[in-house]
Amino acid sequence: MFDTHSHYDSTKFDEDRDEVVAGLTAPNEFDPQGVKYALTCGDSMESSRRAIALSERFAHVFAAGGVHPHEADGFCAEDLAVLEQWYVQKKIVAIGEIGLDYHYDFSPRDVQKRVFAAQLDLAKRLGAPVIIHDREAHADVYEAILKSGVTRGVMHSYSGRREMARDYVELGFYISFSGSVTFKNAQGIVEAAKSVPEDRLLIETDAPYLAPVPYRGRRNDSHLMYATAEFLAFARGVSVESIINSTRENAKRLFSVE
Repeated sequence: MFDTHSHYDSTKFDEDRDEVVAGLTAPNEFDPQGVKYALTCGDSMESSRRAIALSERFAHVFAAGGVHPHEADGFCAEDLAVLEQWYVQKKIVAIGEIGLDYHYDFSPRDVQKRVFAAQLDLAKRLGAPVIIHDREAHADVYEAILKSGVTRGVMHSYSGRREMARDYVELGFYISFSGSVTFKNAQGIVEAAKSVPEDRLLIETDAPYLAPVPYRGRRNDSHLMYATAEFLAFARGVSVESIINSTRENAKRLFSVE
């Protein structure tokens, strides 16, 4: 499997991070195949630095760098130059996690929009893929992406309607599903997951968050994503192997991983 979104720099992994990350490639009781790659995503500049450090220590880990809407209030112009340097130097494979979050509003919405637009513009100029966070801000996120001209990226832990997933696919985006697709109240997300073309489908954990049923409530890691793959396979009427293989190859293509 290719876990396209995780946060292994999270404090929830402080006690056993090396053990967990090193063990991802081996099968275990939750995952009979093991994890080929994991992308660990920064949500602030400091978090992005930690993600890069992890990717430099583990060959199966890649890093993404960006400033999450929760952290937008602390963003400065110099951060853009650092992100550009990281991408050019191949320390990161994508700009993210970036976007808008109107659920918590930890940063003022006008600040969120400005920081999001700046990072989209950087990605457009670099030709870099973006990793998009969208929580209760669907219209504004879509408008910002359209305005930026960015056509290469992924809607992370997708929570929108089937029709909007289609709109993003038409733009050139990939749609990624986390353990939330397995939740009891997720019928709308399931319908979106059933509709996404095979060559635009991705899976992720958002570890340590959003562990899938039947592990909901425990700390998530990339091994538990096998349950998400099983769920999507059943929903789409295909084999688990088909989901794992297609999502892995899609992720390699999006993030230019050989």
